[in-house]
Amino acid sequence: MASLILACGEDTASTKVQSSDNEKPLLNSRLKADSSGIPISSFQLYLNDFHFFSGNRASQQETHHYCSQLSEDVTQCVIFDGNARNAKLTGVEYIISERLFKTLPEDEKKLWHSYRYLVKGGLLVAPNLSDEQEHDLMGRLVSAYGKTWQTWQNGSNSKLPLGGPALLMSFTRDGQLDPDLLKNRDKRLHIESAEKRQLRSDILGRASITGADSWENGPAIQLPALVKRNQPDLQKDTLR
Repeated sequence: MASLILACGEDTASTKVQSSDNEKPLLNSRLKADSSGIPISSFQLYLNDFHFFSGNRASQQETHHYCSQLSEDVTQCVIFDGNARNAKLTGVEYIISERLFKTLPEDEKKLWHSYRYLVKGGLLVAPNLSDEQEHDLMGRLVSAYGKTWQTWQNGSNSKLPLGGPALLMSFTRDGQLDPDLLKNRDKRLHIESAEKRQLRSDILGRASITGADSWENGPAIQLPALVKRNQPDLQKDTLR
């Protein structure tokens, strides 16, 4: 896989990574020229983490992102339910910098989730990068924000992408993610989230900006059902 991330020349494993007012590009990428002109060919960064339907933290799922950088502040990802050839495309995510997030209207901020715990807690991983490249990437993503829409409700075992899109959120502290879900992911990808967490202890980042992770502090946001069918994954949260 052609890597989107190149080391910055510093020993990132021993360097304090802090956010600054002069934020670097989210991915620090140097994209190789693509002669094919096919947009999907630039989605080469593989990220793996976990989400749940806004309003129902019990609906936890592992997600597989393939991402491409649009600008220094914006990255776009397509999401699949696996990383094999026959995986279903289940949604999209947009990742923006803290600088850009601050400019959003307050009602728009409620649709976004923070990345701080995903990075610090070892939930977010980039399995196809070297340790140094992944560490550098996480140092840039720790202050980022994501907006994620799922268009194929795979939790209902549907053979078709029925119904409307659903807003996904992500985790913000220990004890929220099902430990078996994390254990199974780590075993399959041959990684140790606890080790990732320890290696990232030098990645500081700032506290999340008020407005993100709205499910924690107010009514969870979710689109109304567009068809008259039961969608158990979108029912009232029992874990709040």
